[in-house]
Parts: sequence; C-alpha cells; structure tokens
Amino acid sequence: IEDALRKKAIKEMLPLQPGDVPDTFADVSELVKQVGYRPATPVKTGVANFVSWYKSYFGGEIESGNRKRARPASRVG
Repeated sequence: IEDALRKKAIKEMLPLQPGDVPDTFADVSELVKQVGYRPATPVKTGVANFVSWYKSYFGGEIESGNRKRARPASRVG
C-alpha cells in the first residue's frame, strides 16, 4: 500500500490484541479442485488496483490519521 500511494505509513506497533491472528496461510487447493479457479494476480498488482479503485470511488487522496477522511463521492441512485 505504501508503494501504491507513494507514502510512508505511520505505524504504531502494539502487542497482539485479543482476536489477532499471528500467522495465516492461504490454501486455495480446494477452490482449484472444485471450480478450476487459480488466482493469478500478483499481490503488488492487486494492491495497486485496489488503491486506484478506492481513490476513484471515494473521490480523492488517502490521508493518514484524523486529519482528512475520504468521503464517498455522490452517487445517483
């Protein structure tokens, strides 16, 4: 996300909180077996695509902290 935004994240590292999962591993073998789908988008590409969508959907820049929050663009609906 830092690469896609070209900004350094402001991180406040805390000890694990209740409900945090220290490690996780994706196993898509059952998905491949049942529906023949194998994810092919590299993480870096997927994150860049997500950031691009987010900025266009919420109409602007992403700021850290409480200084500025993205707001959804007006939708006709």
